[in-house]
Amino acid sequence: MTERDDDIIEFDFFDEPETEQATQRRPALRSRQSGRPGGGPPRRPTFQGPQGVTPLLRLILLIALAIFLVIVLVFWLQSCRSESRTNAYRDYMADMKTVGDSSAAIGRDLNEQLLTPGVDQQDLIKAIEGLAQRQRQVTNNAEALDPPGPLRGEHDASIESLQFRFSGLNGLAAAFVELANTQDATRAGGVLAAQAERFVASDVIWDDLFGEPSKVELETQGISGVPVPNSDFLITPDLASQRSMTALWRRLQGASEGGTPTGLHGTGIVSVTVLPANEQLSVNNETVVEATSDLAFRVSLQNSGDSQEVGIKVTLTIQKSPEPITQMKTIQLINAGETKSVTFEDLGQPPFGPTTPVKVTVEPVPGESNTSNNSYQYPVVFSLPR
Repeated sequence: MTERDDDIIEFDFFDEPETEQATQRRPALRSRQSGRPGGGPPRRPTFQGPQGVTPLLRLILLIALAIFLVIVLVFWLQSCRSESRTNAYRDYMADMKTVGDSSAAIGRDLNEQLLTPGVDQQDLIKAIEGLAQRQRQVTNNAEALDPPGPLRGEHDASIESLQFRFSGLNGLAAAFVELANTQDATRAGGVLAAQAERFVASDVIWDDLFGEPSKVELETQGISGVPVPNSDFLITPDLASQRSMTALWRRLQGASEGGTPTGLHGTGIVSVTVLPANEQLSVNNETVVEATSDLAFRVSLQNSGDSQEVGIKVTLTIQKSPEPITQMKTIQLINAGETKSVTFEDLGQPPFGPTTPVKVTVEPVPGESNTSNNSYQYPVVFSLPR
């Protein structure tokens, strides 16, 4: 055995036990360090948990964000549709207001023509024919409109109303031509009234089949701030009655013949009533009147003659310094023996304290001889509202 062999044996002898002991100790040490069989770094549940939950939270947040965006988009689309629907109704009603106002203006012109004292019958016929042409154009304009779907029935009713006005104007002009040589005033009144009744029907159709149903539909749609237009053709509906048309025919015949009006003519003041107290004024005794914000005076007037009168002007004057309060109203038409009223309101603040004269004056009608009851002055004491 050489010296080198002795060194190897000696090395193996001393190192081998240490290796075996180390081998036995290391697993145990690693087991104690790792806290679990097999070794490796320690695992703590509290440390691993958040790392596993974080992706799930992110997914939940993304889903919530997506749902939020969808909700916002839905509300935005609904808002756009609602605004678009509101605009469609607003534009349509604006167009219908133009139509309704234009037709109502034609009605006012017709009333003026029929109620103008001394108008010539041939001039009246030409004027009515011109009004008919204007009404036809207004009707054509309405037919060209495209209403929102739920209002198609109401729109058809409005066109029917306008067509009644057109046919009534045409029929009225033709009736005047037909009656040119008629002496029977009662028959003439019946023929004219039959045509004028179309105007009354047109106002009813506009109100009942277009106006009110349109308001209901707007409420159903949840649309506010969009007014439904009104359109009244006859300012004086009783003009369409046979009684009024008979009197109108007699008046027109008298105007055609020229000269001084025949028959008994005249109007007179029946009463002056304070509103809202509903107390009549007296020409002999002072009346204490509470000057509330809705103070008004109602003047009742009677046709004391035997002829139809038109365009009667009534004036109310409250003496006040430096300038009096003055208003004028017009009674368009009043038949023989009939009583009609006009109301004066929005008078402003009257003078308080001393007795104030309140004067009512009625302009005499053509052919009126007795004007003693056309003007009265009433002593009034205006008091502050309690």
